[in-house]
Amino acid sequence: MEPLPSLEVIKLDEAPLAFTLATLFEPSSVLSQKLVPQLHEKLKSSPSPPTSYGELIGLAIDQVRTWNVDLQAKFISGHPRIGETKNLSMLSAKEQGANSDRPTVQPTPPKVLARLAHLNAYYERCYPKLVYIVFVNGRSRAEIVRVLEDHLGLAHSLSIDEPALETADPVDVGSQKWLDELERAVRDVGLIAKSRLIALNVA
Repeated sequence: MEPLPSLEVIKLDEAPLAFTLATLFEPSSVLSQKLVPQLHEKLKSSPSPPTSYGELIGLAIDQVRTWNVDLQAKFISGHPRIGETKNLSMLSAKEQGANSDRPTVQPTPPKVLARLAHLNAYYERCYPKLVYIVFVNGRSRAEIVRVLEDHLGLAHSLSIDEPALETADPVDVGSQKWLDELERAVRDVGLIAKSRLIALNVA
């Protein structure tokens, strides 16, 4: 994987900043069209630019938090859903694998993948406009199944269609519960980005 540009270079040009943020946060249109130019302007005018990539991530997350909720939701949607196996970046594949020492997704039982797909769909009915983001932190997909079930207040199961999607009780967009969930997701995106610094040997 191509190394991250130096912090000095990042401050001078949008292109290396865009590459760095896309690597740490996953590429998305809202990142390239909104976050990169906003953060670049801040870096150019700041008397005390970040002295570490961790600080840069913190500045980026702080900027995202100033956006309206629709833009924040689009930002977290740049991350792949838990359990996806196709079109993953190398870092996403490594994070979602059972063995963090190998840069590829490890075999996951089909029932676990099917359960995750159902839980993701159920979550997205409960929280309209949001996708489930969580800092995996080395946990397997089977462990994340239980985490997501607990988060949704569901019984532990490997059913691929229970509870039925139509039984999900949607949270009102913009309600406190929905905003709390959005805030948690943005925070976890920041945690994921910081964990990637370790994988890139720049922490």
